[in-house]
Amino acid sequence: MASVALKSFVGLRKSQETSHASITTLSKTNQSSNLNYRRQSIMAAKTSPKINGRNLRVAIIGGGPAGGAAAETLAKGGVETILIERKMDNAKPCGGAIPLCMVGEFDLPLDIIDRRVTKMKMISPSNVAVDIGQTLKPHEYIGMVRREVLDAYLRDRAAAAGAQVINGLFIKMDKPTEKYAPYVLHYNAYDGKAGSTGVKTSVEVDAVIGADGANSRVAKSIDAGDYEYAIAFQERIKIPEEKMTYYENLAEMYVGDDVSPDFYGWVFPKCDHVAVGTGTVTHKPDIKKFQTATRLRARDKILGGKIIRVEAHPIPEHPRPRRLADRVALVGDAAGYVTKCSGEGIYFAAKSGRMCAEAIVEGSENGMRMVEESDLRKYLEKWDKTYWPTYKVLDILQKVFYRSNPAREAFVEMCADEYVQKMTFDSYLYKKVAPGNPLEDLKLAVNTIGSLVRANALRNEMAKI
Repeated sequence: MASVALKSFVGLRKSQETSHASITTLSKTNQSSNLNYRRQSIMAAKTSPKINGRNLRVAIIGGGPAGGAAAETLAKGGVETILIERKMDNAKPCGGAIPLCMVGEFDLPLDIIDRRVTKMKMISPSNVAVDIGQTLKPHEYIGMVRREVLDAYLRDRAAAAGAQVINGLFIKMDKPTEKYAPYVLHYNAYDGKAGSTGVKTSVEVDAVIGADGANSRVAKSIDAGDYEYAIAFQERIKIPEEKMTYYENLAEMYVGDDVSPDFYGWVFPKCDHVAVGTGTVTHKPDIKKFQTATRLRARDKILGGKIIRVEAHPIPEHPRPRRLADRVALVGDAAGYVTKCSGEGIYFAAKSGRMCAEAIVEGSENGMRMVEESDLRKYLEKWDKTYWPTYKVLDILQKVFYRSNPAREAFVEMCADEYVQKMTFDSYLYKKVAPGNPLEDLKLAVNTIGSLVRANALRNEMAKI
């Protein structure tokens, strides 16, 4: 097995020995990138020692939005960065919607955005369709991306900043036996020559960021605990060009027990095809039945289409009980950062990766000091303070409006209100709680209660039939 041996880990770079198997060679931090990085003012824990002869070394497991964003931030911040990703062409079954603020915050080029959605249709169990988007300003839109394109872009940008991107499968992690001793990561490295099993390789690092998704091995290694998860199932369907015109800037969301008892079905436009999918937490064995129902609901608009790809993947429903242990932190899906009701995860993955990396950069004084758990905990405190209300509100909405078909009818009816649309889009596009109008808020409360009362009455009548 190839390994990276460090004579004295704190203060020395690894020795570069040769072996019959592959030896990981860590890239030097990109000096020009450091000059452009805004140095942070928060100091490391007083007890953490300075590192001599090298910079802090951090490994990121997983190369999705969370991993890519974390790797770029670390590399620009003076930290020696390794990113390990098994599937460089991974296409996660994800609707692919990103808020407008993400384009600006992460400086995303417009050519990786397949579609700019300015109209949405929310379609009730009885196929009543409500048009959403009438309150959007001319420059506002929801971006639609393909994960394989977005993920590759973020990884490439991290590599350009100085991170070493490794095509490998993370196997396990040996925890340190002393306070500032290294973590030893074991993985199979793939270089296109070693066959499907790869070359067994190991590397020593000071800290680890787990960005390896819902089935995170990093999470298991720190006993992060389990969580409820949904199964997302999606088909990419190539439809006739004249039908694709209908979806040029339009996305559809279907609700009803037929498409999902606790989520929704979707038709989202991509570059030259549509993504049709659904998800469920409570009825996972029936996921293909729900997918068939989603296609059936959209049949007239996708008629003549050809399925070009089928995808399925678990999606977390709430944060893990434990997201941090010593110098190991979880981000993105590995931490459980997917919202209920909407199922949004891309923005929160990238944001959590960046926030975690910023905490490491700040705590290590741009890679000059060792970090401790207290440094990484600042990331969790900031994250929870910023986004906990959003997760809580969406959790309540899902419990109230996704519990029955009559409740879903009420939800769709409520979405027709312009004030609801404005508040919803403003909060979604900019990830800030939009300030409300007290009078309109009162009207909304009354209308919501009215819709729920009607929904309950309808449910009672249906129960009698």
